[in-house]
Parts: sequence; C-alpha cells; structure tokens
Amino acid sequence: MGIKSTILEKAMREGRKTLSEYESKDFLKSYGLPVTREILVHSREECMKAAHAIGYPLVLKGCSPHLAHKTEKGLVRVDLRSEQEAILAFDDLTSRMEGNEKDILVQEMIKGTRELVVGMTRDPQFGPCVMFGLGGIFTEILKDIAFRVAPLEKRDALDMTEEIKAHKILGAVRGMPAADMDLLCDILMKVGQIGMQNEWIQEIDINPLILSGAKPVAVDALIVLKPAG
Repeated sequence: MGIKSTILEKAMREGRKTLSEYESKDFLKSYGLPVTREILVHSREECMKAAHAIGYPLVLKGCSPHLAHKTEKGLVRVDLRSEQEAILAFDDLTSRMEGNEKDILVQEMIKGTRELVVGMTRDPQFGPCVMFGLGGIFTEILKDIAFRVAPLEKRDALDMTEEIKAHKILGAVRGMPAADMDLLCDILMKVGQIGMQNEWIQEIDINPLILSGAKPVAVDALIVLKPAG
C-alpha cells in the first residue's frame, strides 16, 4: 500500500482537491489498472530522453494538479512523430503554462477509435458508486452510462457493460476485435474497490479508456479528493 498512501497523503498535506493526471494514473496503476506508458519531465533534455525511451508517435500534455481541462486550455499535443515535433510541442506547452509549474507528461499514443469512460463517485446515501459508459467527447452529450453501488462482483460489471445503448461497440465490429471483457470487468471491480478502501477519494474519472485492439487502456484520469473537514 506504500505508493497508494504516499500519493494521497502528499496531496492532502498540500491541501489539494485533486491529483494530477500523472499521480492519478500512478495511483490507478498501483491497483493493477492498465494505464499509458508515460514519463513526467521538467526540461527539454528530459523530454528527449523520455521520447526515446517510449518511442514515437507520442502525446505531450501539460501536467499539474490544477489542470482538469487540458484540451480546452490548449495543453495537449498528439501524434508527435519526430524529435523536432516533440521539442516544438514541449516549448509551446511550457510557454502556455502559468506560474512555476511547467511539468510535461510524455505519453505513448494509444491508437483506437472506441473510447469508454469509467468512474467512481461517492454518493452521500449509497457510498462509492461505479460508472461505466461511452467515453471521449460524447460522454457529456450522449450520457450513455450505467451505475452500480460498490463493491462489484463480475456479474455486476458485465451487466453494466450490457446496459449501455452502445454496448455493441464492445463486440467484434468493422474488423476490430471484441473487447477483453475479463480485463474490462476487472477494471470496474477495482475502481469500486478503490472507492471502498480510500475514504478520502471523492471521485475517479477515467476518460477516455481506449480500446487498443481488445485491451482497454486508461489514457487520461483524474482523482478528486474529499474536502478537508
């Protein structure tokens, strides 16, 4: 439980309301959730080392606990295919970021057209509730989601995946393989487990969870903490 408690304790000690994307995914990874390979960097030199370690194509993002909507703020660059493109993106992103926080997340680019959302919210009456649905830019528009109260059994998780209107995208469609349902159900159950085991976590938002072939991978994530007191 070392890394889990350390990440939360540091954020709470600093009086923060959220974890950064990097911290959020590090926390989720400690529970065995599949997340993007990524490295947090602070300089051009570190960015180049990370790019070589991960390999192109890459995604670069501004990373801070105070950045909940990076895309809207122009702090995401995708499909970077060379060192020159990565350096230009790094310089552009750091010039747009305010204050002293200039951390950049160098991330593998996950290819996949099927985007899902997984989340957890702590309801005052029912406690931790797990959410699953259609992700990406359509989450707010279509609201094609299902909820269950944690803890979840595998049957609960499967029911959630079958409940959404767009459930057929999880099957083999247009040459794409069917989603790995065992892994997808495991993610849903573990998100419920996180909610049960960490009372200081108010919300978890994994969006998008992209199907890379059959495998779901958390491409972006945000963990919101309960207000102090």
